[in-house]
Amino acid sequence: MLVVKKFGGSSVANPERIKRVARRVVEEQQRGNQVVVVVSAMGDTTDELIELMKQVTDNPSEREMDMLLSTGEQVSIALLAMAIRDLGVDVVSLTGAQVGIYTDDVHTKAKILDITTDRIGEELAQGRIVVVAGFQGVNSHNDITTLGRGGSDTTAVALAAALQADVCEIFTDVDGVYTTDPRVVPEASKLERISFDEMLELASLGAQVLHPRSVEVAKQYGIPLHVRTSFDHREGTIVEEAPDMENAPVVSGVAYDYNVVKIGLFDVPDQPGVAKKIFKALSAQNINVDMIIQSAMRNNMNDIGFTTTRDDLRKALQIIEEIREEVGFKSYTHDEDVAKVSIVGAGMISHPGVAADMFEALADEGINLEMITTSEIKVSCVIKRAETEKAVKALHKKFRLHDLEEAKKYGK
Repeated sequence: MLVVKKFGGSSVANPERIKRVARRVVEEQQRGNQVVVVVSAMGDTTDELIELMKQVTDNPSEREMDMLLSTGEQVSIALLAMAIRDLGVDVVSLTGAQVGIYTDDVHTKAKILDITTDRIGEELAQGRIVVVAGFQGVNSHNDITTLGRGGSDTTAVALAAALQADVCEIFTDVDGVYTTDPRVVPEASKLERISFDEMLELASLGAQVLHPRSVEVAKQYGIPLHVRTSFDHREGTIVEEAPDMENAPVVSGVAYDYNVVKIGLFDVPDQPGVAKKIFKALSAQNINVDMIIQSAMRNNMNDIGFTTTRDDLRKALQIIEEIREEVGFKSYTHDEDVAKVSIVGAGMISHPGVAADMFEALADEGINLEMITTSEIKVSCVIKRAETEKAVKALHKKFRLHDLEEAKKYGK
């Protein structure tokens, strides 16, 4: 059996934890399995590198950012390989470029285009454990690229798909996927299983257990994921094709996201092609837009509001200013004092009234809704940042998620 294991930064945050990971990896090989390990940078290394960068420049080249940030994973793989070798097991560490992880040319947010498995295959055939640097690859110019926050998850799942691994285990500092953040709601329930679609929505909406792109790849290639903790051997949460929806809760989770800003454009000409100009300009700079609202027309004008990430705010505002005259809107503003709160559940498809119950729960807490968006299995609202935890607690209680057996009774 071929197993891909990914260990996040908290799992390799110090020498003792690295040694513990090494023992766990060796135990897997001793069970007769081939093992590929993907590792993130140690602890807060990436944040520390970003802070160091900010002390040097306010406007860094994205290419050089990738050159800097990719060093964190190189430290981790070398130290873990040393720890494994000390246990008497043959091992090799490889960077993304050495593996053959090829990406597009978008620095800091690169997407994997192809993975060559020859090198890893050769190392595994010689009985070695292979330790791979997550979060990074190389583009057509042989420049180092990084995959964005949480990119090590994507590396692990993409490798599992390319190698046709039997399972991909994602080790974090939590022991599975919960109905919401246990730091906000201590009575949150751990899910034994969750569908790819639900996990993708939760990950996209702020749940930080898995990176959204990693879930997309797992769903595309049918790679089951096992989210578990590196600190003990308890079973975690299996992410797979939709389990028995008849026995699943209508709402399976509540997510929140502070990495949200709202941008508003005022007095936008109500003409065909205007929205295209705005959002194509943002897309050309790789800025992801989430929620979009257009107001009712008045005097051949309307207002357009949309959300993006805090990371992209500066670039987005620069683009908005550049296209202002061409598009013809009169003014614009932005609001950083917001957050997004969402409910997710595959059972929503067959249960009307879920959104109304969500709005009722928030209204009962006096929480105003600034923007709303829905899909078949999620409802998201933009609210004031200070009210986020109150909203999460209210929604978790409304849909009875403190007890999954009770949650299954909702709507019946």
